Amino acid sequence: MPTSATPAKTTLDKTQLDQAKLDKAKLEKAKLDKAKLDKDGADALYPAVKHTVIEDIYAFAIGCSFVVLGVVFLKSVGLVTGGVAGIALLVSYLVPLPVGVLFMLINIPFVLFAWPAMGKRFMIKTVIVNLAIMGLATLAPFMFTLSGVNPVFAALFGGTIIGMGILALARHSAGAGGTGVLALYLQKTRGINAGKTQMLCDALILSASILVLNWQQAGLSLLSAAAMSGVMLGFHRPERYIGR
Repeated sequence: MPTSATPAKTTLDKTQLDQAKLDKAKLEKAKLDKAKLDKDGADALYPAVKHTVIEDIYAFAIGCSFVVLGVVFLKSVGLVTGGVAGIALLVSYLVPLPVGVLFMLINIPFVLFAWPAMGKRFMIKTVIVNLAIMGLATLAPFMFTLSGVNPVFAALFGGTIIGMGILALARHSAGAGGTGVLALYLQKTRGINAGKTQMLCDALILSASILVLNWQQAGLSLLSAAAMSGVMLGFHRPERYIGR
């Protein structure tokens, strides 16, 4: 009897396992169906409306101004951050060129590399944004100066305001270029998660900063990059945004 009971028990276990898999599949399908219904309902109530040219211009002005303001704060206390802004700041401590000019020069290879995959409209907007950032960063020293800024505040405020600027640009189908464009390109062409690519790029930038900055500055630069990434992770939610 014990010998004949074993196959029956095995068959029962297999049946239960198959049923559990089936139940799980049904649950996942139900979740997807509900999400689709919610999205369809939201689209029906709040249909996506394209941004006007005036809205795009205003968003670009705000976004570029925020990025430049954040860069000025970080530069005033000798810090860097993530993304192309961080690269430009880091290089500015090594060569006698303005941050705005470096921002544009560093972006050129990224833009040329990603242009075919990212689309003409997106890349033209990105080029316009880069020219605006270069111009504003060049004019910034003549418009205002900073002194006596607390380094911790500069790290938090600078990183946060840069993130808000990039967010404003992203909402209007533009970008600040650089590593962000590279991350989007790899996600679109190779399926590599853009967030992971951006984190890797930021890690490399911050690691390189140790060769130029002291340990305190490097630590605060990490804080700045975390603040910038926090804005993007917390507020860049395309599924909740209906503008185009």
